[in-house]
Amino acid sequence: MIKFGIKDLCESAEKQIESITVEEALSIYKNDDVVVIDIRDIRELYRDGKVPSAYHAPRGMLEFWVDPDSPYHKPIFVSGKRLVFYCGGGMRSALATQTVQMMGLENVCHIEGGFAAWRKAKFPIENVEK
Repeated sequence: MIKFGIKDLCESAEKQIESITVEEALSIYKNDDVVVIDIRDIRELYRDGKVPSAYHAPRGMLEFWVDPDSPYHKPIFVSGKRLVFYCGGGMRSALATQTVQMMGLENVCHIEGGFAAWRKAKFPIENVEK
């Protein structure tokens, strides 16, 4: 039996990271010094769309894309821009934000409630084609 479940992991992460509301995210997502990062699976993007101009970084590759020593590194992660992560409901992005913060990225946060909160607020959504 596990001793520290997903709920515990997410609660622990939330205590160590910055969370922003969808309203705060809406007010900054178009800024040149901000990169909104969608960590959902590509099938979720195809099905539901994404925050306009969000950069897709699947959760399973995130650590590899962040690390400059990785052959999979993506320069956007060392751009110095504010990185705003989101997922479907806010749990995966909380864990992702905690992880990249542990890796050394400092100007990071995640959107409370994730894409579900964005959609519920009726904010703009960009379709993603296969």
